[in-house]
Amino acid sequence: MYEWLDREIVGHGRLPLLFFLLGFLGAFLFIRLSVRMIRAEVSWWPGNVKPGGHHVHHVVFGVVTMLISGVALVAVYVDGTQTTGAVLATFFGIGAALVLDEFALIFYLQDVYWADEGRASVDAVFVAIAVTGLLLLGLRPLELMDVTSFRDSPDPWVRVAIGVLSVVNLLIAGVVLLKGKIWTGLLGLFIFPILLVGAIRLSRPSAPWARWRYTSKPKRMLRALERERKLRRPVIRAKIFVQDFIAGTPSAEHVKEAAEHAKVAAEAELDEVVHPAPPPISSRAVASGTMDRLPGPGSIT
Repeated sequence: MYEWLDREIVGHGRLPLLFFLLGFLGAFLFIRLSVRMIRAEVSWWPGNVKPGGHHVHHVVFGVVTMLISGVALVAVYVDGTQTTGAVLATFFGIGAALVLDEFALIFYLQDVYWADEGRASVDAVFVAIAVTGLLLLGLRPLELMDVTSFRDSPDPWVRVAIGVLSVVNLLIAGVVLLKGKIWTGLLGLFIFPILLVGAIRLSRPSAPWARWRYTSKPKRMLRALERERKLRRPVIRAKIFVQDFIAGTPSAEHVKEAAEHAKVAAEAELDEVVHPAPPPISSRAVASGTMDRLPGPGSIT
């Protein structure tokens, strides 16, 4: 293990990235434990910070920590050592965790920490951990884009090939994102075969690609709707269960168990997000606002 760390992490200059991830994970787990203890009204646990009776959200401390450590990282960029970078990266990771833990507050501009919308914060944290982990393993975005080879190669045909592959990579990534597959597109930027699979398979029914390509093809749209519900139901249930386990079950009088909430919330989310995209403005829309023979938003299939 030590040899691997020395060879792959320290040897490739990724020690600050490792400590960023450790600081991020540690701070996220601690702050989630803290808010759970506060929510449970544990008497011996320190409560919220309320100077003058005003609740200061921990995103404030995160922003300040990121600003100070970020400026320090820039200041030592040239002359600093990996050790210095690792220490500062740890604090930057701590600040980033505090900020992303309240990402939903920033996005919605209201305190939705214990509401269903608060799950957006956990999603943001998952994305940050996934991207950092992939970078730490040595994977890089846009795998087919080798800028170093492009710059160093004297052969013009090699440069042309690299340029073409780069454009193809970006175009395929664009198709995947237009099909509404955010996670597939994100991972595909690091692992190209995943990008190809995402580009070939059906679009999600509410995505822009479905809006442009499926609204005139009811059978294909219906396949996309059926596939979305079939495949996403267990995924959404598992995601909500994990989110509830980490973040706490959203405030609701009728919700008693995380598993029960995951089941109910998954069906509600499916009803909300699984629906056919509206046709382009130039197309003739039917009176109901949906395609013929297809259910509208909120319909049960």
